[in-house]
Amino acid sequence: MDIQLFLLIIVVATALAFDFTNGFHDTANAMATSIASGALKPKQAVALSAVLNLIGAFLSTTVAATIAKGLIDSSIVSLELVFAGLVGGVVWNLLTWLLGIPSSSSHALIGGIVGATIAAVGAHGVIWKGVMSKAIIPAFVSVFLALIVGAVATWLVYRITRGLQKERTEAGFRRGQIGSASLVSLAHGTNDAQKTMGIIFLALMSYGSVSKSAAVPPLWVIMACALAMATGTYLGGWRIIRTLGKGLVEIQSPQGMAAESSSAAVILLSAHFGYALSTTQVCTGSVMGSGVGKPGGEVRWGVAGRMAVAWVVTLPLAGLVGAVTYYIVHLIGGYPGAVVGVGLLVAVSGAIYVRSRKTKVDHNNVNAEWEGDLTAGLESSDSNKPPGGPGAKDDTVSAGSTS
Repeated sequence: MDIQLFLLIIVVATALAFDFTNGFHDTANAMATSIASGALKPKQAVALSAVLNLIGAFLSTTVAATIAKGLIDSSIVSLELVFAGLVGGVVWNLLTWLLGIPSSSSHALIGGIVGATIAAVGAHGVIWKGVMSKAIIPAFVSVFLALIVGAVATWLVYRITRGLQKERTEAGFRRGQIGSASLVSLAHGTNDAQKTMGIIFLALMSYGSVSKSAAVPPLWVIMACALAMATGTYLGGWRIIRTLGKGLVEIQSPQGMAAESSSAAVILLSAHFGYALSTTQVCTGSVMGSGVGKPGGEVRWGVAGRMAVAWVVTLPLAGLVGAVTYYIVHLIGGYPGAVVGVGLLVAVSGAIYVRSRKTKVDHNNVNAEWEGDLTAGLESSDSNKPPGGPGAKDDTVSAGSTS
């Protein structure tokens, strides 16, 4: 087998592995609030999200074109470079999943590709204007926009329903959450599945099987990416669902519906303009906004601070992994280099998975009361506790506090 064809196969397989991790990493974006509020049972939520992610992946290819052509100089792209960038994205996704941090899969992928490009040809191979305008600036803007929209929407919801019987309004909002969470899942599929489509599109251009003037990925690429993401979504990224649903804000149904509707609006708008937006940052911003907008609501700013640190270091650290991988694969070269690269990815992924099994988070305990961090109290927690109960106060302050 030709070495380039061998590399292409490895790149496509690794890209689909990234899409799979993207699916379970980002399930929380759509379903964490519905699970936390009790609007949907955990397994029902991830199944619904998986189906809608699958459908959403077929709705647009604008973001795929952005990833394929707007971030690095396509004339210097090699299959080694693309593979190394994907490794950076996969490793960062798995590491943040282990820690239960809802970080950006989009930025992990972009960081990995940019790092591998710098290692291959230097910084001049990166289209920095594209990285800034299509990824970094939208990410910062989207968080604050989602927070503001989420806060206003939550305030309006509580203002409009003030004086109404709480039990009836809660039941109505739980039903409404099914619709709003479904819309976020559809939007997530429309935005995120395209990023991997763009990477495979880039690899096919490098191999020469697709023209560099092509505007749309082949149908098989769209179908494969949609299925990989839907499968990952169905497995459920329970560790991140727990952080976003229980660790950041104690979500009630009116807040959940307001946050989900705000997230969907921002994500769909970004997909329309072709921005490779982080759905994680949008949804996290909306959840924080729901805590700020609820009268007497609370946000755990300590948890939010840890998330913010992860967001800041995602691009450079994923880039570092991508650069190191490129050096290793390129230095060894040929079939041995490709095999060593895959072997290292499998070894690191396996080690992270084994570590995660020491304290398991799944659909049985994802709604256990938050006791300060991701796994505190899970070994002895009662998985049948109803959602929405009082959380730990160790790093919780009032949304209006200056602390």
